[in-house]
Amino acid sequence: MSSPLVTLHNATCGYGARDILTDVDLEIRAGEAVALLGSNGTGKSTLLKAITGLAALRGMATIDASLGYVPQYQDSDLSFPVTAYKVVEMGLLPSVSWWHRCTSMRSYRDRVLNALRQVGMEHLAETRFGQLSGGQRQRVLIARALVSAPELVLLDEPFNGLDQESRRILIQIIADLKEAGIALLVSTHDPILAQHTCDWAAFVLDGKVHTMGTEEAVETYMEQGARL
Repeated sequence: MSSPLVTLHNATCGYGARDILTDVDLEIRAGEAVALLGSNGTGKSTLLKAITGLAALRGMATIDASLGYVPQYQDSDLSFPVTAYKVVEMGLLPSVSWWHRCTSMRSYRDRVLNALRQVGMEHLAETRFGQLSGGQRQRVLIARALVSAPELVLLDEPFNGLDQESRRILIQIIADLKEAGIALLVSTHDPILAQHTCDWAAFVLDGKVHTMGTEEAVETYMEQGARL
């Protein structure tokens, strides 16, 4: 068994002095997809942000992986004249110097196009982002996370607002990434999608994270929903 890419033990996540999740125990290994299952507002996004360094993370925490992060999609100015290619290219800017982009333009472009190819969007590379459907925009944002070749991809509610066909495509993308050895942590409030896409689940409830198999997590989630 491979060493964990992420190990959290008795960890606390939050913002400043405000704790959102406590006593978090979690391990994620290469090639596995983990569902972060819970209702809206339970702290799923906070945990993802803590792993990326965008929220406070205290306790025993080892992050031994390069990360790709796809935050929850929010409405933006879709009239802004930027292509799908340019959106994905933004994922390389923090790690590639201006000099490298100028001297290695071909390999740089190949990386962007390969990321688009991984999500089936290479043929729309020069299409304006705002002209794409919601599902296509989500795939471009996933490509932006993939372009830096991460070992772990964090997806925050990636299925929100997608139609059935776009969900099917995204489920296949997740399966392909797993096959390539990439680990995924997928935040969702949809227990059926969690069951279809992930190997096991971390169920977020009352400020705690409970790890379990996806079937058990779905049952727990449904029982909790019935009590609300």
